[in-house]
Parts: sequence; C-alpha cells; structure tokens
Amino acid sequence: MGEKSNIQWTDVTWNIARGCTKVDEDCKYCYMYRDSFDNTRYNPLEVVRTKTVFNLPLKIKEPSKIFTCSLTDFFHEAIDEYRNEAWDIIRKCPQHTFQILTKRPERIAKCLPPNWNEGFENVWIGTSIGSNKGLKRMYDLMNAFHELHNGGIELRKPTTFISFEPLHEFIDCNFDLSTIMWFDWIIVGGESGNETGKYRYRPCEIKWIEEIVGAFESCGVAVFVKQLGTYLSKQLKMSDRHGGNIDEFPEHLRIRKFPNP
Repeated sequence: MGEKSNIQWTDVTWNIARGCTKVDEDCKYCYMYRDSFDNTRYNPLEVVRTKTVFNLPLKIKEPSKIFTCSLTDFFHEAIDEYRNEAWDIIRKCPQHTFQILTKRPERIAKCLPPNWNEGFENVWIGTSIGSNKGLKRMYDLMNAFHELHNGGIELRKPTTFISFEPLHEFIDCNFDLSTIMWFDWIIVGGESGNETGKYRYRPCEIKWIEEIVGAFESCGVAVFVKQLGTYLSKQLKMSDRHGGNIDEFPEHLRIRKFPNP
C-alpha cells in the first residue's frame, strides 16, 4: 500500500485507506477486489483507514509521482472524516506530484481543502472511464471546477486527466474541441484479468485505443498508452499478459508522455 509501483505512469502508491464500493460496470473486474479476495488480506467492501503508511509521503525525500489511493477512492464518502489530514500531508510535500484518480468526480468540489486556491499546484486530479456510460464522469470532473466553493470563490483548475482504463467498449471521441483541450493528460489501457473465475477481462480492440489517442494527441494533449490488456496480449502473442511492454506495441501506439503542469 506504500511502495515503489509497477504502474507505468507513477513512481509510488500511497493509500490513506483500503477498500471501496463499485459505481458501475467499469468497476466490474476491479483489481483491488480480485487481489483482496484472492489473498484474504482484508475485506475489500469495507473502507478502512490505513495506519503505517498514512504518512508515507512525509518519509519520501526524492521528488516522486505518487498515485494517491490505488486501493480505494480518495473522494469516497467513507474518507470524509480524515481526508483533510491527507490534504495537510500533501501541502507539506511540495516536492512530490500527487496523482488522484477518482470515479466520484461529482464529489470533488465539496471535498477540496478550504485553502485549495492558495497552493496544491502539485496535485493532478483525474477520473477513470472505460465505457460510454462512464463519460458522464468526464463532464462531472469539468463541472467540479466550474462550481463555486469557499463562499463564492472560483476554484483553481488543477492539472486534469482521464484514464480510459479498463477500456472495454468503443468510445466515439467526437467531443467538442474545448472539451478535449480542457484536459492535460490522457491514459489509455485495455483490461487485464484472469482466464477463469470471477475476475476476468473484457475485450479491447486496437481501433478503440487509436480513436482516443488520435482525438486527444491531435489537439496537443499529452497521451500515455499504458497497456493493451490481456485480450490483445493474447491476440498479438505478447510476452506480458497485461500487454504492458511498450516494445511490443504497434509502433504508432508507442506513446508515453506526461503533462507539463
């Protein structure tokens, strides 16, 4: 819950809690549930505050990209009581970049710290979308920073991103240009999972990834193709079952860029 990460777009994972509740079909085969049920470390349905790793960023001296809450959702209702403690840790660590990825963007505005506009430039906030139904979260994230907060003060927009993972259906990216360019970063990835059991994987097609990459990259948005997923890994006979080895990607999809905040 607090260690060097194998996730290609971050350095370290930091969890102020573990456990979550699903919001829609994009969460169907969530790796957190799969890993938790398989090794019975904890009940993934219960959101519980962590102990030994809660203050982890304060102990990391080297500037790092920190994926904040990989085993829960930073904006989950169950974290409301101690989220401000996490914000205080973030404020004390300006050397780090905190990457917050949520499926609850509609809760962002009410969960930001009172002094949001006076700092926290090292926070990136994104939402996860794997299907057309999930696109509502894209607009909820945009609307979060159009809302008024703290007695009518307009919220400062942070570095924002979308993780199109696990991508499990074609998403038509014929969005308004201003919508595409509102975002600073896009991550794309197919779903990885098991061949049998409750936590499997759904198909992902190259053309689905190409659609997203083409739409956002052509507008100057930084794009990061994380993995092709288990389905394409098998189809293309890749060595990594997650399809995460960039050297095995089709050449035009070997793209891993970061935003310039």
